[in-house]
Amino acid sequence: MPLNAEHEIHRRRRSRNVGLGIVLVAFVALVFALTVVKVQQGDMMEAFDHQPRVSALPPEQPEPEDAR
Repeated sequence: MPLNAEHEIHRRRRSRNVGLGIVLVAFVALVFALTVVKVQQGDMMEAFDHQPRVSALPPEQPEPEDAR
């Protein structure tokens, strides 16, 4: 019996590890792709940065001159 013999449990464990590695790489690729798309569309994004959003403000109405 050689010392390098691989047991069945090691083969199953390796296949699970490879599967999990593929899933993790796919998740990282998805997050990276979403980040790249968001950065490229930077002009269209409105983030919460403690500033009033232009789209949320009511439209400005001119003041009547005889209001005084």
